[in-house]
Amino acid sequence: MAVTPRTHGTRAYDRTSPSVALDEPLSGPVAATAAPEDASLSSAGPAATPPARPATLSRVVSGPARSGRRTKVLTRHLRRGEIAILDHRDLDRVSAEELIAAGVVAVLNCAPSSSGTYPNLGPQLLTDAGVQLVDLDDDRLFSLVDDGAGLTVRGGDVYRGEELLSRGVALDRARVRADTEQRKLEIGEALERFVENTITHMREERELLAGKIELPRFRTDFRDRHALIVARGVDHQRDLRALRPYIRDLHPLLIAVDGGADALLEAGLVPDMIVGDMDSAGPGALRSGAELVVHSYPDGRAPGRHHVESLGLPYLLVPAPGTSQDVAMLIAAEEGASLIISVGSQFNLVEFLDRHRGGMSSTFLTRLRIGDILVDAKGVSRLYRPARDLRQPLPILLMGLLALIAVLLATQIVLRAG
Repeated sequence: MAVTPRTHGTRAYDRTSPSVALDEPLSGPVAATAAPEDASLSSAGPAATPPARPATLSRVVSGPARSGRRTKVLTRHLRRGEIAILDHRDLDRVSAEELIAAGVVAVLNCAPSSSGTYPNLGPQLLTDAGVQLVDLDDDRLFSLVDDGAGLTVRGGDVYRGEELLSRGVALDRARVRADTEQRKLEIGEALERFVENTITHMREERELLAGKIELPRFRTDFRDRHALIVARGVDHQRDLRALRPYIRDLHPLLIAVDGGADALLEAGLVPDMIVGDMDSAGPGALRSGAELVVHSYPDGRAPGRHHVESLGLPYLLVPAPGTSQDVAMLIAAEEGASLIISVGSQFNLVEFLDRHRGGMSSTFLTRLRIGDILVDAKGVSRLYRPARDLRQPLPILLMGLLALIAVLLATQIVLRAG
């Protein structure tokens, strides 16, 4: 089974970008325009010209382009006001939140944003946030458009100046919502496939439960410590904010799963250990001083090893089935952590499918083995009562003391004068 870590945050989205012109009657009276009918792909030749489509009222969006076939890598480089070109079948919730957080004005997807196999929430989040979402007919834009090139999106048509580069289907909010609701009604088939895959892969990943995974000697000491395992997932930034009092008071070990390392740095925290195939942890995180644990396939193949070696950084290798998040939890449990708190984990069917997981065998087996020392971050933030911080009222106490001294001095002066 492929080793793929599952990680993903949200900031407020500014819908007032000057590069967006609404020519579609979304919520009030606006001007209507029609995409040109006779434009052609001059650079691609007559054979590559997209078929003509009926003229429709369109929403016009302009901005510089930035492309990347791996969305989780692309989102690290996006800037506000840009148009993202990606190749992401079944756009997931976490990727959509990161695209919104980056401030993109449009997303041009060279793959179906929703294939119809399950109710993925990415398209709905984007359209609800006012981001123009277009499913393109092909991936020609990756070869036709350089990063920084100015594009204009009119409905589902993509232009560079007056040149029509590609055509697709603009996914409006009403259509996306209707499709999502329909997928929810049909989720039984996805659930059946999910369960079958889980049972099948449990036989392949039984080492997770049997305890046959060999672990190296780690520098990080887990014995009788709390371990906070942070993955790039749903609400991970919000959970980290809610856990700040807990982190401040109890000083748990901070274990990042790939992109979770950057999430910790963004929150002002430094990871003690990073576990994963190192494909989505930035160089700054890898050089933060954290102990690096490269998760490899059970046969020892480790694509992430080359990236770490290219940076000249020391690392340990752990061959194991399952996901990097599962391995991080097993390391903490086997090394004697007294409590494991999970941030960004998947806990329902849609979240597992969003991370392109056909089943939950490794997650199921890992949780069986860890037992009652694993809790979700949301439970900790709701139950933990932070210790009173005496530093907060200190300035008030000092001011009161100074005022009292001033009153006493003034009283002595009055008495002496009398």
